[in-house]
Amino acid sequence: MKRPVFSAHWLGLVFWAAIALSGAVTVPILAQQSSAVAQSAPSESSQQGIYLVFPFENAGASPRLDWLGEGLEELTIQRLSAAGQQVYSHSGRAGELERSGLPPNAKLSRASMLRIAQNLDADFVVFGRFTSDGQSLSVESQILRVNPTRLLPAVRETGPLDSLMDLHLRLLWRLISANDHSYSRSLQEFSKAQRPLRLDAFEHYARGSLATDDDVRFRELREAARLEPEWPDPDFAIADAYYARRDCDSALIWFAKVPKSHDRYVEALFATGVCRLQMNQTDRAEEVFTSLQQALRNNMVSGADLPEILNNLALALARQGKAQAAVSDLKRAAELDPDEDTYPFNLGLLALEANEFTAAADYFREASGREPDSVENRAMTILSLEKAGKKTEADEERESAAETFGPDALPVIRLDAKDAKDTRKDTLARLERVRTELDTTALRLEIVSAGDAANSAAAAGADTPAAHIRRGRQELSAGRVDAAESEFRAALAADAGNASAHNGLAEVYRRRGKLDDSAKELQASLEIRDSAAVRTTLARVYLEQKKPELARVEAEKALKLAPKYADAKELLEHLQKVKPSGGAK
Repeated sequence: MKRPVFSAHWLGLVFWAAIALSGAVTVPILAQQSSAVAQSAPSESSQQGIYLVFPFENAGASPRLDWLGEGLEELTIQRLSAAGQQVYSHSGRAGELERSGLPPNAKLSRASMLRIAQNLDADFVVFGRFTSDGQSLSVESQILRVNPTRLLPAVRETGPLDSLMDLHLRLLWRLISANDHSYSRSLQEFSKAQRPLRLDAFEHYARGSLATDDDVRFRELREAARLEPEWPDPDFAIADAYYARRDCDSALIWFAKVPKSHDRYVEALFATGVCRLQMNQTDRAEEVFTSLQQALRNNMVSGADLPEILNNLALALARQGKAQAAVSDLKRAAELDPDEDTYPFNLGLLALEANEFTAAADYFREASGREPDSVENRAMTILSLEKAGKKTEADEERESAAETFGPDALPVIRLDAKDAKDTRKDTLARLERVRTELDTTALRLEIVSAGDAANSAAAAGADTPAAHIRRGRQELSAGRVDAAESEFRAALAADAGNASAHNGLAEVYRRRGKLDDSAKELQASLEIRDSAAVRTTLARVYLEQKKPELARVEAEKALKLAPKYADAKELLEHLQKVKPSGGAK
């Protein structure tokens, strides 16, 4: 099961790390705010909490203004961030909707919004609607508090259509002030914290972000960048679009325009490292990933590692012959993310390069255990066993794979050089698995946890269940299972009916191999709040326990709750290949 990606914008705290990278280079670790924000964020924050923003509903405006629905969502996210609030990004919300089997543009009831917010441990939901007669614009918004549940009165602003940016600014300031009566900033102070933006540039950016056609996307985003040359968001979006197309030459030009103070800088830097790796500029890739890793270790609250960075750093090191350091980093990555098969697979490749064939077979078997539906994992296991001279085991694996995937499903993999210039190392390098996306969960939790501790206003609430859960997840991300367990138990002591705390304990038990206890905690969570994601996790635990029938039941229930949930679909497809006894059909 892949970890959910929480790509959030955070304010109130900025982490800077001084790193020697071609001289003294300052790297902000997920400083999710603009430079203007960093200078103007208030030293004290009144009401603490995480916001989750949904697209605004077009309640009567022309379809030509449909872009404004997600445009107002994005503008609200950016301005909440600039106001010193912690807020999920559009991608963070869309990711949770996908895990719930819902499209990102689904029209949701308030109850559904509340459930999504609970799953993300958000504290406040922001939603709204807008109408326009082509000349004037009316925008209405409300806040739904999650715990205890309470819907605050709607706030409305009306004005000329071309006054959208100022109109929204007033609306959001009133919304925050209504949610927190002790909010100290005046409208003028609130406005100074925001980046001034031209309306036409923002419209082009929003349309480009929503576009499904590449030509339209690039045209709109380039126009936004032209109109607002000092605004980095279009630059990052253009770079990201090229990166998605694997056009590294073009992507690097635009990633270089993203300033170090920007909220997406770390993602830009990570993608730059990936491009350097894919272009086989291994020394430059090593510099990038080393700088990120050192910043994490030296400047974050827990000194947490991120497995994606460790994996890519290991590949850069391995290609330069630094095998021992590469193995160490990959083992740490595998420990931090026990569900991902990439890390044991890459360890297997390094073992093959060192002619350690038995060890390679063990690593590829571990990768197969983490991702049973990967034919490549099984093929590499068989190849390694054959190289180790274990023909009987190799034949058994081949027979099992044929029953599971079909007689001709396994790819043919040879380690022999294809030509005189090719080496085994070159062949193995083509099989390497590079992580191309950065999961920022650990960093989000670091900043939230630090905020809980650093804010005097939040000090009294630092022992709330939500704070314990965030710290518990932070500890899990850092690989400290005992500390994580203490936090989740503290959350349950304060709130015995907290589903998220039960989920956290379930992961603690799963990492320790206590699958019975893990299943019990997941069942306790489901009794409190049904969830397709939790049922899918329970199904995986049952599968690890060799209980495929129970796993199938949970996967089916998950799909009934969320028919489009990809993880549940993939798991159920795998379970169709499993015999009732637990073996392959």
